[in-house]
Amino acid sequence: MPQDPMDFEWSYWIEWGRERILWLLAGHLLVSQVSRLLVEKYKPWCLMVYGMAACWLLLGIKGFAVILLHATVSFAVAQFQLSLLTWLCSLILLSTLRIPAVEEAKRKWYDTENEYYLLLFTVSVRCLFCTSFSLEYCWHGPSQKSSHSFLWMLAYVFYYPIFHNGPLMNFDEFSRQMRRKEAFSLKTNLSILIVGIIRIFFWWCLAELMIHLMYIHALYSSASPLEAASYWALG
Repeated sequence: MPQDPMDFEWSYWIEWGRERILWLLAGHLLVSQVSRLLVEKYKPWCLMVYGMAACWLLLGIKGFAVILLHATVSFAVAQFQLSLLTWLCSLILLSTLRIPAVEEAKRKWYDTENEYYLLLFTVSVRCLFCTSFSLEYCWHGPSQKSSHSFLWMLAYVFYYPIFHNGPLMNFDEFSRQMRRKEAFSLKTNLSILIVGIIRIFFWWCLAELMIHLMYIHALYSSASPLEAASYWALG
């Protein structure tokens, strides 16, 4: 049975995943395990450098600079420790994505629309992470400020597994997981990896099955079949 051709987002991410993102995620896993074995103390910074390199590779130096600029501005505004100011800053940064002149300039950085859309998706999600970090910086007391440095913000913003489209993880949870020290066990790590791969494969197969059988996107993009259907059928 043919695939629903109207599901742009699934096709878009599958294409990027096959070309580069899947390989970059495998690279992240390798860097994570090697740094955990050899230099566990510096693991967050190793992953930060890797995330920055992956960002540079996919989005180019200009795309990388945009995300770094957003993080810098957010961190600077967070120093005032006013939640309202942080929200205002985040909304202004997001609104720049819809300024026609800025959109046109960013489009010229890339050869294809897909590359531009990848920048758009990534910057939008990174804005959520910048907001999370800045709000937690505003809420925490002076004793906790040392763990909310700009370097930690960069490690958080450029963490690659959730770089392009999330899911959102707040900074406190990210920091707690990064600082947690666990005894290395090849058997445990291997079992976690295998279970993770099986889970991803299962959900990928389910999504592919739905696209080939249910035609959800094709239906809601055309009003006439919906208008002709009974309420029971729609339900």
